[in-house]
Amino acid sequence: MANQGAKTRKEENARHMANIGRLILACNVIYVVVRMLIFHSTFTWKNWVALLLTSVAYYIPYQQLAQMAKPSYADDGELLDGGFDMSTGGVCGYLHDVIYITSFVQVMSIISGKFWYTYLLIPGFGAYKSFGFFRGFMSQSPEGGVEDEKTRKKWEKMEKKASRPQFVKTRNR
Repeated sequence: MANQGAKTRKEENARHMANIGRLILACNVIYVVVRMLIFHSTFTWKNWVALLLTSVAYYIPYQQLAQMAKPSYADDGELLDGGFDMSTGGVCGYLHDVIYITSFVQVMSIISGKFWYTYLLIPGFGAYKSFGFFRGFMSQSPEGGVEDEKTRKKWEKMEKKASRPQFVKTRNR
């Protein structure tokens, strides 16, 4: 029963990566069949570029997820770790988002080329997250010294108050 969690995670990751692979394959097949074969008269070089772009947008996150999901083994072949938990957020969630947005854009671009603007969500979200990250490094006001002094005194007062003994009042019956 040792390493049961690692074995379970390995199986979950294998299933998850297979599902993502099927999603990518289904979207590519739909795009090729509908756009290239059915609407072949309107298929131009821009559609080849779009197919290349979506293929790259699938490949990079998929490979990163595959690396994260890869289990690690000891020298004797024993399973040490079942891989990264694919249900967590953070970078793993962002990679999934890129794959899902790419599949949406690829399939919906059959209907209209305007759906390519949906790809602007990815750098827009990255800029939003970066702004929040860099905002922590920037000062809020040019007179940071005065505000820092006030903040320091406030923290000292709160610490002093917290270090005092607490008395609890109870009711006597």
